[in-house]
Amino acid sequence: MEQEVVIIGLDLARNVFLVQAIVADGEVLIRRKLSFSEVIRFFGELSPCLVAIEACASAHYWARELIAFGHKVHLMPQAYVRPYVKRGKTDAADAEAVTRPTCALWL
Repeated sequence: MEQEVVIIGLDLARNVFLVQAIVADGEVLIRRKLSFSEVIRFFGELSPCLVAIEACASAHYWARELIAFGHKVHLMPQAYVRPYVKRGKTDAADAEAVTRPTCALWL
């Protein structure tokens, strides 16, 4: 039985995008880096799910691209992401933080 991704945390950067996908039971299914050219292909192959993105200059562009594939996108201000980062604020930690069930995004 293949598990279906429920929530994806996407952290945007200049060259490398970090993705963390979790399934309904909270288990991390995917944790990987994507190059700029791989992002569209990756999300095009997924069934529609919720994608959480930390708001930044390019977040609205990526939100429109992902909505076109049927995904539901939530943009979170950095101030809402920071409290959920376990250790130092890095791109990988941001992608993980927005997928936490206790994150302000889901309250």
